[in-house]
Amino acid sequence: MLFHSSIRKELARSFGGTLVVLFTIVLTMLLIRTLGLASRGSVNPEEIALVLGYTVIGRMPTILTLALFIAIVFTLSRMYRDSEMIIWLSSGRSLGGFLGPVMRFAWPILLVITLMVFFVWPWANQQTDNLRDRFERRGDLERVAPGQFQESSSGRRVFFIDKDTASGTEGRNIFISSTENDGSETVTSARSGRIEWIKDQQVLMLNNGQRLEAAADQSSLKVSEFEEYGTQIGSSAIGQRGTQALKARNSWTLIQDPSRANLGELGWRIGMALTALNFVLIALATTTGNPRAGRGGNLFFTLFAFVFYYNLLNLGQSWVASGLFSLAGYMLTLHGGVFVLTVLWLIKRHYNLSVRGWISARRAQRHGALGAAA
Repeated sequence: MLFHSSIRKELARSFGGTLVVLFTIVLTMLLIRTLGLASRGSVNPEEIALVLGYTVIGRMPTILTLALFIAIVFTLSRMYRDSEMIIWLSSGRSLGGFLGPVMRFAWPILLVITLMVFFVWPWANQQTDNLRDRFERRGDLERVAPGQFQESSSGRRVFFIDKDTASGTEGRNIFISSTENDGSETVTSARSGRIEWIKDQQVLMLNNGQRLEAAADQSSLKVSEFEEYGTQIGSSAIGQRGTQALKARNSWTLIQDPSRANLGELGWRIGMALTALNFVLIALATTTGNPRAGRGGNLFFTLFAFVFYYNLLNLGQSWVASGLFSLAGYMLTLHGGVFVLTVLWLIKRHYNLSVRGWISARRAQRHGALGAAA
């Protein structure tokens, strides 16, 4: 039908343009943020493109939701402004009749948002965390560039390596200066060294060197020589891995382990899919034509509604995780409440209902009854 096809085509054009603009803005912001993380040493500078790509993929459900909401609002606003909506309404179409073509256009996008928030979102976060952890869990020897002095991750040691191998696990002419917790200082030098893993501990094995130990008060000095000496240069592999972040856990794991934190994250993912659906109904129910306000009025309401609803979504996650709300109670209160209010608002506009009109009708009925009785 002409009615359905024209609306879907215009929605598609508006959605495509909005998606490109939002994607560009988010990409620029995330690029600046990633460069900042790389400058602080939290991200490997050689892996900025990977971190940026995974981060953008993880943000796509939010971008798609906002792009769909703005596209519907802009399309309906344009139809009101150009009096096209009046023509359709005068030809027998009602506001509820727009729900069909809008949902036919929106349901594939809603499906993509749901799949991404349940499967792609945790996968992208897991890949990003793996890249960051792998960079942060580098051994002290791996941080050292040949011919340069470099501090360890704890800041208590200074390393120097004259030469290293292509694999980065062996070095020549090694110098280590360390400060212990009691204030004593130790200087160790060796002709060669190699990295080994001993009982989940990263150890630097030094060969043919000497060790100089000075007390904190400089009252004693001890010099010793060794053929082989081992010193720990990294934390254990188990300690480095730690617990997996909530955002990186797959949805099935959250369902199998219904702890408060997991339920909060699961509620956020389910809520993100429901939020996208509610925004479609909100856009249809609230968009009106006001020549005095122009397009800026609807745009302001769109951004305000999105920010307000999205913040409630994030707050709901913390409420469920803290035990303030149960998952079912939170879902019914927030998303169920928004859905019911939006449907009532849509029904009100569909049938052109108003409190003032209802009061006037009641008064007219009352006066009519009085006149008939007289």
